[in-house]
Amino acid sequence: MDLAHGLPRDKGLLRFITCGSVDDGKSTLIGRLLYDSKALLQDQLAAVEQDSRRWGTQGQAIDFALLVDGLAAEREQGITIDVAYRYFATERRKFIVADTPGHEQYTRNMVTGASSADVAVILVDARKGVLEQTRRHGFLVHLIGIRQVVLAVNKMDLVGHEQGVFAHIDADYRAFAARLGPAQVTSIPLSALSGANIVGKSAAMPWYTGPALLPFLEACEVDETRLRRQPLRLPVQWVNRPSLDFRGYCGQLASGVLEAGQPVRILPSGRQTRVARIVDIDGDRPRAQAGESVTFTLEDEVDLSRGDLVCAIDSPAEVADQFECTLVWMADEPMLPGRPYLVKIGTRTLGATVTEPKYKLNVNTLEHLAAKQLDLNEIGVCNLALDRAVPFDAYADNRATGGFIVIDRMTNNTVGAGMLHFALRRAHNIHPQHLDVDRAARSAIKGQEPVLLWFTGLSGAGKSTIANLVEKKLLAQGRHSYLLDGDNVRHGLNKDLGFSAADRVENIRRVAEVARLMVDAGLIVLTAFISPFRAERRMARALLPQGRFIEVHVDTPLSVAEARDVKGLYAKARRGELKNFTGIDSPYEPPEAPELRVDTSTMSVEEAAGQVLALLRARGSIG
Repeated sequence: MDLAHGLPRDKGLLRFITCGSVDDGKSTLIGRLLYDSKALLQDQLAAVEQDSRRWGTQGQAIDFALLVDGLAAEREQGITIDVAYRYFATERRKFIVADTPGHEQYTRNMVTGASSADVAVILVDARKGVLEQTRRHGFLVHLIGIRQVVLAVNKMDLVGHEQGVFAHIDADYRAFAARLGPAQVTSIPLSALSGANIVGKSAAMPWYTGPALLPFLEACEVDETRLRRQPLRLPVQWVNRPSLDFRGYCGQLASGVLEAGQPVRILPSGRQTRVARIVDIDGDRPRAQAGESVTFTLEDEVDLSRGDLVCAIDSPAEVADQFECTLVWMADEPMLPGRPYLVKIGTRTLGATVTEPKYKLNVNTLEHLAAKQLDLNEIGVCNLALDRAVPFDAYADNRATGGFIVIDRMTNNTVGAGMLHFALRRAHNIHPQHLDVDRAARSAIKGQEPVLLWFTGLSGAGKSTIANLVEKKLLAQGRHSYLLDGDNVRHGLNKDLGFSAADRVENIRRVAEVARLMVDAGLIVLTAFISPFRAERRMARALLPQGRFIEVHVDTPLSVAEARDVKGLYAKARRGELKNFTGIDSPYEPPEAPELRVDTSTMSVEEAAGQVLALLRARGSIG
């Protein structure tokens, strides 16, 4: 059953978003659209009932009143608290409308609602004119890539249907929109309460010669129509192999047209081949176009898997692993530069890190502001680095292949959404250099297996003391080692970093990269850092081959560590003189499954060091 509740598939589908300030009349407008098209909805409701019986979902959307009353909760609270989707249809077209929040703190909700919209309807109260909220919504709509905007000047009945009021608001918004870039703006004076210029032209405003809102929505071009004129882009979602004699590839066309016999290029491999068949449930078909989901076969045996992109042979996408992008942050926890995340682009999921923002955007004034991180609902321009190259288009050219979401590695929650601008030049110019002398050769001449011992725990737990003793014992055995200590590194490599969450992430990222190089040199490397966040410790582990990272949790209770307070740091933190101190006003996330756990409140430093050496011997790093 399709998204619009079983409506005939030969009708076009338009997705549009409504946005505006609180009390501009978004919910009233949607209710009016549903109410005034009630006569045209009878076929829809009959289809819904039929599909309900077919799919065993009786009781869903049987009464028209339910379509309107679904907005009552938002009206009673005086603010739309989330994105509310509504479905309706006319004789000419099906519609999905997203009613999005008006307040600034719900920026992420508006971005979500706008991400798949063809048209944005921005409401303005005729009595108030273009507000800061109006400009913010106009900017967000432009950012998401919606190029058809309806400026719905509502409540014209409350200003006497004056043409001059409408003309002033129209000119004001167009002057702002011109700063954003190309867009088609259609301004419509209306009254959602009375229905003026909603379904038909209103006699109260004879001076207005443009279309009413619903006829405009019925006639405007949808993105799928425009995308059919663009080069072929087909992200592969999965491989269909029901028998040994058939190997099909499945996906939804993001843009362009796919035809049997068409030459195509597979990215990122660059392999060229031809489409053999386009397979449908009723047999083969000659072609498919943007928006359709298809199964197809290829003439040649090609290594094609989920995440690959099928492109027009003469207009392929680019391939890169580093980009400039715009990022909208959607999580309560801030975006921390250098922290490892997952990124999903098309049907491919990859490891990623984001740099410190070049700037964040004030969406009300379009001002560029300095920023170290991005907080909830903030938007910034950053560089994005992936763990491998992917095919892509600029988001301005193709939303499907240029947009991405950011996923938290630990919770799998979506925490951000972004738009790719372009590949960084260094992504094309820097390639791995093969070296003949490798880690195995360096390890052999040292007679040891290199490994990274990662000591983590609260300040005062004993990390540096244990690590120092372990290295002394390794030296006595003739082993080659190096100790990276937190305080020492901050006097050199990381002297430009503070102790904010963002700086802590960057501190560990740099240390992990240095430690990786030292392990590659064949050394037994020890690091003694609080390293309070699991995400960064996982990042450090992921840099090394399996078995080369040993996490040692010096699990000393806070009360014991604070009682020691050799450097007087806990006392300063308790007095409020030292901000972002781990264990006091900054969190410590203990390891969930460390290779070794020691507690210096119950064992001596000598005993703890002995356990570390015993683990190294058991793993074969030393004899």
